[in-house]
Amino acid sequence: MEEKNACLERVWAQISCNLRKNVIQFVKSCERGVKNANMNKLIVVKVGSSSLTEKRGDLAPEKLAELVRQIACLRAEGHRVVLVSSGAIAAGFRRLGFSQKPKKIAEKQASAAVGQGLLMEEYNRCFLAHGIATGQLLLTREDFSDARRFHNAYAALEVLLERGAVPIVNENDTVAVDEIGIGDNDTLSAQVAAMVHADLLVLLTDIDGLYTADPSSDPDARHIDRVEKIDDTLRACAGGAGSGVGTGGMQTKLSGASLATKAGVEVLICSSAAEDALLHAVAGDIRGTCFSVQHFMSVRRQWLAFHATPKGILWVDAGAAKALVEQKKSLLPPGVLWAEGDFAAGDVVEVCEVGSDTPIGRGIVGYAREELLALAQTPGSHGEAIHRDNWVTLL
Repeated sequence: MEEKNACLERVWAQISCNLRKNVIQFVKSCERGVKNANMNKLIVVKVGSSSLTEKRGDLAPEKLAELVRQIACLRAEGHRVVLVSSGAIAAGFRRLGFSQKPKKIAEKQASAAVGQGLLMEEYNRCFLAHGIATGQLLLTREDFSDARRFHNAYAALEVLLERGAVPIVNENDTVAVDEIGIGDNDTLSAQVAAMVHADLLVLLTDIDGLYTADPSSDPDARHIDRVEKIDDTLRACAGGAGSGVGTGGMQTKLSGASLATKAGVEVLICSSAAEDALLHAVAGDIRGTCFSVQHFMSVRRQWLAFHATPKGILWVDAGAAKALVEQKKSLLPPGVLWAEGDFAAGDVVEVCEVGSDTPIGRGIVGYAREELLALAQTPGSHGEAIHRDNWVTLL
């Protein structure tokens, strides 16, 4: 009997040992899974013209192929990538016989029409070599300001990412009604990063981040590694456009970083010239300037904050301003002191505190202008002028 009990104890000890090992292995596998899940990111990469072209402005296939190789490596690690690419005008203007980059808007648009095809042809060839499909999205500012088009663009990006493709986004220069200006794709990349709730926006450029002054002319210029908040002092550090090929400058990159970080996206500005620059940027071990996240916004509030076109302005008293910004309450008609603009119920308006022209936020108004001003002067209970769910604070 004692021998039988001893045998049972040995068996039970072995079972317990195996059970403990299995539990430990299971926990470790879960920890690895959580770690890998945390490492997998949605990354928006913006590459400037100077990073894709030769000095004379011609498209450099070897530079583009190297960028694609790094994106393919990120994909192999489990990351999802959206590429916002400049280079259409730079790639196309010489094909039309221009000796230098054109300045007239029609000439720029014609160059973009030629260059966009050349650019996408090269991207498709390089990505297919890695077995990766691509999808091109050409967007304008109107695609962001119109709510329906905004959500359609968002849905298209989501499907492309879900199906394993790399979306390639560019400003639709050929049909844009506004003049093609400095840093269009810096702003566009921030808008796209905010739209898809990216974890990281990498701005690849020809300089390794932000400095306290222009490092090419000031030997005392210091590199800025991290920015917690973008303010006027920081903006004063930003210089003009870099190379003659691109359109971007540090000012527009700061504006893009401000938009993205307010929407919950971390931003990194770094040089594309460094070896494996994109891979090191995602790993967090490259020299550059990192901008910390400020807020998190839903897609709907992003549209309100950054893309919708306000149809009017409301000036409110100090109590109403405090209720909106600090107490997270709705705006009631009695708090409205004055209104400008020909807006109707359902339009987007900006709201300022009386005595200031700086908006404290934006919202969808519940009344037309004349009706709202009449209610503001009428005692009694009324519906909200702007409901809290239709409001976003901009401060």
